[in-house]
Amino acid sequence: MVDWDRAAATGALLVRGGPQIPRREADRVVTDLRELTAEAEGHVRELTGLGRELPLLPGTVVDRPGWVRSAASGLGALTGRALPAAQGGPLGPILASGAGMQTGLVLAFLASRVLGQYDPFGGPENRGELLLVAPNVVAAERAMKVPDREFRLWVCLHECTHRLQFTAVPWLRDYFADEVERLISGIAGHSDDSLAELFGRLTDAVKHRGKGAGIAELLQSPKERAVFDRLLALSTLLEGHADYVMDAVGPQVVPSVEQIRSKFSARRRGGGLFDRLLRALLGLDAKIRQYEEGAKFTRHVVDAVGMAGFNAVWRSPNTLPTRAEIADPAAWVRRLHG
Repeated sequence: MVDWDRAAATGALLVRGGPQIPRREADRVVTDLRELTAEAEGHVRELTGLGRELPLLPGTVVDRPGWVRSAASGLGALTGRALPAAQGGPLGPILASGAGMQTGLVLAFLASRVLGQYDPFGGPENRGELLLVAPNVVAAERAMKVPDREFRLWVCLHECTHRLQFTAVPWLRDYFADEVERLISGIAGHSDDSLAELFGRLTDAVKHRGKGAGIAELLQSPKERAVFDRLLALSTLLEGHADYVMDAVGPQVVPSVEQIRSKFSARRRGGGLFDRLLRALLGLDAKIRQYEEGAKFTRHVVDAVGMAGFNAVWRSPNTLPTRAEIADPAAWVRRLHG
C-alpha cells in the first residue's frame, strides 16, 4: 500500500533545513539532548514510579531528514503487519510508489515541527527508539525566547515519559500494534466495497452518529469503530499523561516551567492561515485536543487517587480508560477504585 523507502527518500529530499548555528553550538545542543534524556527519565521515574529497574539510556539526536527516515521505517514496521508487501496486484508497485511520495510530503511537513518522539517500532531491529530533533528544538526555544537548557530538559521529560510507557509496561507495545493491525486490516477490506455500499454506510452512519464525527469515523463498521475508539482513548491517555508529567515534575527541576508551558501552548495553536489549514487536514488540531483531554484525565485521577492509583491504567488492556471515560475520568475511578 505504501512504499516506505520512497516515502523516506521523498520526505528527506523535500524537508526544509533548520536554523543555521555555529558548529560548536550545534555540538553543544546534541550533547545536551543526549545527556538530558537520562536525567529527565530519572525525574519521570521518581514522579510516576514506572521503570525504576530499567537502565537509563541516552536519546538519539537527529536532524530533520534523519527524523523522516526513522519515522518512515517505524511506520513501515508497524503497518507491515497488517498490509503484506505483495498486496495490490500488478499495479501494486506503482500505487505503492505514489502513496510513498504522498506520505513523504506529509513527513516533510511534519519534520519541521516535531521536537521529539518515542517510536516503539523504530531503531535497531524495530525494538524502539527515542528521537530528539535538534534543529526543531533550537528553533522553538529561539522563537519563544525561553532558557535553552530548561526547555531541552522539558522536552526530554515528555519523550522519556513515552519511552517509559512502552518499556515499563510490557504488554503495551504488542497491544498497540495488534489494535493498529485490526484497524488497518478493516480499512483495507473496504477496497472490495462498491461505491453504493460505501455511500449507504455513510448515510446510515450520519443518521445514527450525528455530525460530530469525522468522515473516516463515519465510514467505519461497528467493529472498526470499536477498535478506533480504543486506539483514540489510548493515544489520548499516552499524550495527556506525558503532558501532565512534564509539568508536574515542577519548578525545582525546570524553574521556568510555567513560562515555557504558556508560550508553548500558544505556539502549538499559532501559525498562519496556510499552516493552520494543513494542520487541520493532517489532524494536528485533533492531536492538540488529545494533549489537553488526556492531561485533564490524568490530573483528575491523580488528584482523586494519587499516582499509585492512576498507575492502575497500566495493569492490563482491561484497565485502560475507554473513550467515554477519558471524557468522564470519575467514571474510570469508580470502575477501578470503587
